[in-house]
Amino acid sequence: MTSDIHPDAIQNLINGDHGDPFGLLGPHQIDASQTTIRAFRPAAHTLAVIYGDEETRVEMTRLHETGFFAITLASSALVDPLYQLEEITHDGATNIFHDPYACGTLFSEMDLYLLSEGRHFESYEKLGAHIRTVGEGEHQITGVHFAVWAPNAYRVSVIGGFNNWDARVHPMRKHVNNGLWEIFIPGLDEWTLYKFDLRSEVNGYHTEKTDPYGHYNEMRPRTASVVVNLDSYQWGDAAWMDQRPQRAPLREPMSIYEVHLGSWRRKTDGLEWLTYIELADALVTYVKDMGYTHIELMPVAEHPLDMSWGYQVTGYYAATSRFGTPRELMYLIDQCHQNDIGVILDWVPAHFPKDGHALSYFDGTYLYEHADPRQREHPHWGTYIFNYGRNEVRNFLIANALFWLRKYHVDGLRVDAVSSMIYLDFGREAGEWIPNDYGGNENMEAVRFLQEANAVIHEQCPGCVTIAEESTAWPMVSQPTYLGGLGFTLKWNMGWMHDTLQYISLDPVYRRWDHHKLTFSLMYAFSENFVLSLSHDEVVHGKGSLMGKIPGDPWQKFATLRLLQGYQVTHPGKKLIFMGQEFGQWREWSEARSLDWHLVENFETHRGVQRWARDLNQFYRDNPALYEHDFDPAGFQWIEANDADQSVYSYIRYAAERSNFLIVVLNFTPLVRDNYRVGVPEAGYYAEVLNSDAALYGGGNVGSYGGRDSDQVWAHGFSQSVSLRLPPLGMVILKLRR
Repeated sequence: MTSDIHPDAIQNLINGDHGDPFGLLGPHQIDASQTTIRAFRPAAHTLAVIYGDEETRVEMTRLHETGFFAITLASSALVDPLYQLEEITHDGATNIFHDPYACGTLFSEMDLYLLSEGRHFESYEKLGAHIRTVGEGEHQITGVHFAVWAPNAYRVSVIGGFNNWDARVHPMRKHVNNGLWEIFIPGLDEWTLYKFDLRSEVNGYHTEKTDPYGHYNEMRPRTASVVVNLDSYQWGDAAWMDQRPQRAPLREPMSIYEVHLGSWRRKTDGLEWLTYIELADALVTYVKDMGYTHIELMPVAEHPLDMSWGYQVTGYYAATSRFGTPRELMYLIDQCHQNDIGVILDWVPAHFPKDGHALSYFDGTYLYEHADPRQREHPHWGTYIFNYGRNEVRNFLIANALFWLRKYHVDGLRVDAVSSMIYLDFGREAGEWIPNDYGGNENMEAVRFLQEANAVIHEQCPGCVTIAEESTAWPMVSQPTYLGGLGFTLKWNMGWMHDTLQYISLDPVYRRWDHHKLTFSLMYAFSENFVLSLSHDEVVHGKGSLMGKIPGDPWQKFATLRLLQGYQVTHPGKKLIFMGQEFGQWREWSEARSLDWHLVENFETHRGVQRWARDLNQFYRDNPALYEHDFDPAGFQWIEANDADQSVYSYIRYAAERSNFLIVVLNFTPLVRDNYRVGVPEAGYYAEVLNSDAALYGGGNVGSYGGRDSDQVWAHGFSQSVSLRLPPLGMVILKLRR
């Protein structure tokens, strides 16, 4: 019975060192008439085989005291290879289960080929843990198929409560040509906890790892992966998803509310997070009422450290368990869509943390990261950089992007830290980095990865957007890849953000000397498809809130904040504002506490700013002149860009139909400007359709009494003009009433 098995093979299996368990365990045909079944069950006192329609039970022979059993049966008796094993444990418990080692591979040849080529963009359907049904007819069995990429491991096992976390029980099958490991374990179901136990061919490395493709993890600090069925959620957003491919994001309004789910609002004790389900009510209701078109979620992929805000990801395919289950996150997104709100997710393909349970040094080698320290680490963040030159790593990341867009119905990805990806010398001094093949500092592998990712996303998920957080002058970030661009839909306008915040931080008396800080952005406004962002990065780490940046007394601060928001909405480009800034939060943001909602509840001044933000969003959505030509010079015209002495700016925004236009005038001083003349393109009555100084918003009601008729007085190159009364630290928008 055992003459064909070397004793060392059994000992290696018992020691957890056998690299080919399927060559030893399960059914093995000896000749045409006999089949041997072998099993290793360390907890078994006795083990029996149950087979055939009449459920014949035959006791197996213990060949080793640690729990190695075998039996030889007539091959004709095993008509159904999916026999069962009956285990009676040392403490008297009885377990009946199908033998995992009787099951063949669940990978197709095409799966194996595409995975090794790095072109399997549905790899999340094959790798990880998936509930599967195998067999046919009455012989079908259900269980979980586990698969992981670990080419430099010589043994990988699945461990969990189902095998007492004993790595010897369920070692996996290795596909030698591409380093994939798999096993189908019958009888397991949803919510099973598991990890991968790896032994490496390098330096005797032995570790337990979270599943890189796992769809759910335990709450930190625990690190086990959890089997979950993402396909069981019943979506209710069919109308949204059917319409999404027809969207033209560049020509539609986009006003984004950036949110950190753990600190937007907390429960009454201030300590407990709202769940995905609770956020689906409170957050969605608020965002809809405020008129934002999109919610941007700071990363919701699993991460171990709250203070990282989700930007140091350990579970790229796992929705964080902090706020609930994956299906509950789906419900939140579903409710957004049913309320006509798009969802953008922050995505972090630039780097990952060194936490030992996750991707770092995965199989005893630098698998996902670079081996060379000059390429491996981000000096600023102490994290690892993905090796974009590996097919499997690119596949892991591109499939991850598609995973969120498809499985979770996310509508766009804001890609974090693009600058750190595309420059080899990012954060490094001379001699600390390796030039590319042409001697330059461009990371060509990262560039090709971003181009491929954007091309695949736009091809396979039409209507979805990708947004680059890129802070340098790298050209054509938001131009198509076929033109040589990186292929992003949009790019954050970091220059606009920095110049604008520097400008509003000045005392108004000094703004005349930095007048160009607001005009300069129009020199390059149409070189990329920009998003004007007032993001979380600007209200943390000692930078203070927007209110804290603005000089002057409280009245001036509130007025300037309203003016800033109006300037952002009327400037070419899509819009993003971080939560709390829409009602004038005073304190710097912290992930460890709720926003200061008591300000809105108790103070009319804060309610006024919030009301302004709401009306501004609605006005923006109702006026195509503010979004149809965001990326075309035809959509913008200066009226007066050079009135530095009075710190006043005026310009026109045009819709695609050029007769539909708005006049915007901004006064960045606390002085009322009487009889301020502004040239206009046509004669007629110009209604004052929006005024940031209205009493409704906390202002002093300074304005032009609802509007003015134009005069045949030459101004700013126009034969017609209007004489206005400009509010202090205020904005007015005029619309021609023909």
